[in-house]
Amino acid sequence: MTWLRAFGEVVRSGLTIEETRLEPLLALRTAAGVAIVVGPALYLVSPAFAASAALGAFSAGGATFQRTWRPRKVIALGTGAGLGLSTFVGYLAAGHLVTFLPLLAVWAFAAGMAWAAGSTAGIVAATTVGSMLVTVTLPTSVGRALAHAGVIALGGVVQALLILLFPIRRWGAHRDALADGLAAVADYARRLRQDPAAPFDPEPLMTARDAAAVTPSQARTRPRVLHGPRGLAERILPVVATLADPDVGAPAQGPGRDRARELLGAAADVLDAVARAIRCGTPVEVPASSTEVLRLDEEDKVLEGPARKAAEQLVELLGEALEVAGSGGAAGKAATAPGTARARFLVRPTMFRLLRVAFRAVRHELRWDSPVFRHAVRLAAVATLGYLIAAWLPLGHSYWAPLASVMVMRPDFHRTYARAVGRLAGTAAGVALATAMVRAVGPDAHVFGALTVVSAGLSYTVIRTGYAYSQCFTAAYAVFLLGMGGETWDQTVPQRVVLTLLGGALAMLAYAVFPAWETPRLPGRLADWLAADGRYSAAVFRNYAEPTPQHRADMRRALLASRRARAAWQEAYDRAQREPVRPRGLTTREAQNAQDALEGFGRTAMVMESHAPRAGGRSVGASERFADALEADTAQAATDVREHRNPDWRRVDEALRGWDGAAAEGSPARREAGMQKRALEDLATAVSRTPLERDVGSAREEQRVRAAMAAEGDGAGPAHRSG
Repeated sequence: MTWLRAFGEVVRSGLTIEETRLEPLLALRTAAGVAIVVGPALYLVSPAFAASAALGAFSAGGATFQRTWRPRKVIALGTGAGLGLSTFVGYLAAGHLVTFLPLLAVWAFAAGMAWAAGSTAGIVAATTVGSMLVTVTLPTSVGRALAHAGVIALGGVVQALLILLFPIRRWGAHRDALADGLAAVADYARRLRQDPAAPFDPEPLMTARDAAAVTPSQARTRPRVLHGPRGLAERILPVVATLADPDVGAPAQGPGRDRARELLGAAADVLDAVARAIRCGTPVEVPASSTEVLRLDEEDKVLEGPARKAAEQLVELLGEALEVAGSGGAAGKAATAPGTARARFLVRPTMFRLLRVAFRAVRHELRWDSPVFRHAVRLAAVATLGYLIAAWLPLGHSYWAPLASVMVMRPDFHRTYARAVGRLAGTAAGVALATAMVRAVGPDAHVFGALTVVSAGLSYTVIRTGYAYSQCFTAAYAVFLLGMGGETWDQTVPQRVVLTLLGGALAMLAYAVFPAWETPRLPGRLADWLAADGRYSAAVFRNYAEPTPQHRADMRRALLASRRARAAWQEAYDRAQREPVRPRGLTTREAQNAQDALEGFGRTAMVMESHAPRAGGRSVGASERFADALEADTAQAATDVREHRNPDWRRVDEALRGWDGAAAEGSPARREAGMQKRALEDLATAVSRTPLERDVGSAREEQRVRAAMAAEGDGAGPAHRSG
């Protein structure tokens, strides 16, 4: 993708309105937290104190809108504490540039590295850098700095208390994650009716699994309805794939295929009904027609063999899902013993133990090629450079430039540039709106205080519809906040726009100078996915060779690792599609073909898992040798893909040739092994190139991109995958 086209994508993304459900009650409660601390501070102390109180309450409230599985009150308290600490430490070093700039650089670097612990940690850490930049200009002594830090932390405490006293849709994020996972399986079942080889995106189920991990204290209050449906969705997924597969399930044509389509459609209806019930906490309502379709009588002989078995499994699992969803929203019983707790729910580390986990994650990212490490370096450099440049300019509020940079920067190219565009557009609109209102109401600190709260509430309301739109009201909030402190609009508005433009430009320039492109990493991500899929498939075949509980546990762990590797590939591939970088190692077409091949490879293993023998069942001896060959060849092929060599499947060929005999040829395991071999051959075809093709591959890709752009310019080009 060229820079010009990348900028076009950035502008569209930065100004796009995201379709999402607004949560006005949450916004109202959070805005009330801002009002509770701003009002008394303004009336009883001073506008400067009110500004500090507003900063703490506003930032802590905004942090609670991040998608996180921690309790929102804990996020509010942690954000308030971090803001207060950064304020006080920043003031202690703010007397001289020689002390403040190193502190700012170190703090910004640490905030950038916080992304290793997750996006919520990274965003909250960035707000602490902003707090350090803003509030060091307010206190006049160490005592007052401590007081300002305390009132900022108090804002987080107030938000946490409001969440505790006025809970709104408790466990709402967890309900949404589980419902999204069930809805994804329902959508997959519907697509299988027309395309038996349709791929499944595991991201919703991965998110649901992440949401299912809770601390022991959370487990005591978690609704019973959130306990079981995720596991049922995991078990339903391979069953519907098996039913739709013409090789092992329903026949490709005829009454059997029609019956399979009916069952898949009815299963989708049931899963959607369960998802709605879990999301809204309402009773399950399944259409009567779907219930009738799922009735399997002894006289129903349309489906036979594995297809009949898959249909019976599907009906049984759907019945369990309906039973669990009908249990309502009551909290489950607490687990008493630690061992029992670990067995009954996925354990999430407590806040204190999380420090150790975060430390290990940060240490893992301390390497030159890590996107998180490069983001931290960019953040530290831009924060200090922006502070120096803005301080040198004949403008007030010089902290706005580095603040804009810090708040828009992300570890990847597209989000950084899109947020820079969104912040500039939102700031321009917000200051224009605020200026008109300031000129209409006149200088009145109490009116400005009320407008500050209203602007905060509107910002919270639209926070999930797009960065530009929430930033519009955030910019108005800043203008009213400064007006409450006695500054006129003609002092703040021009400075805000100019310095925001400067901060956004510095953030974009920093990524161009010191990037962390995903395009060169695609071969490595593909290799990781290939190796993980190979281990998963090998674990499935080993379970066929010796059905034991240990092998089933190994199969489950390998499946989760395979999903993580696929998600990492998909994220890298989507980012690479938006980068203005020439393809290296893998062209766009090769990457897409390789992805299709690996999806087929993993799907075959998933179908095999659905009818794998249980513990003590009949073993398939030849599966062990094939599993060893498969794992060895995929591991070697992963190395070959990383080093741009052509993979081969010599061991897999030998194992298949040794898996002979008439009985073996007709067995499901032998048939699936042959299908996996064909998927691996498709992968080799996708990534293998002759020396001449390696030399001219990039040139061909560039010509193809230019031709596509020309066709789009004429309005006659095909629609391309946006990634």
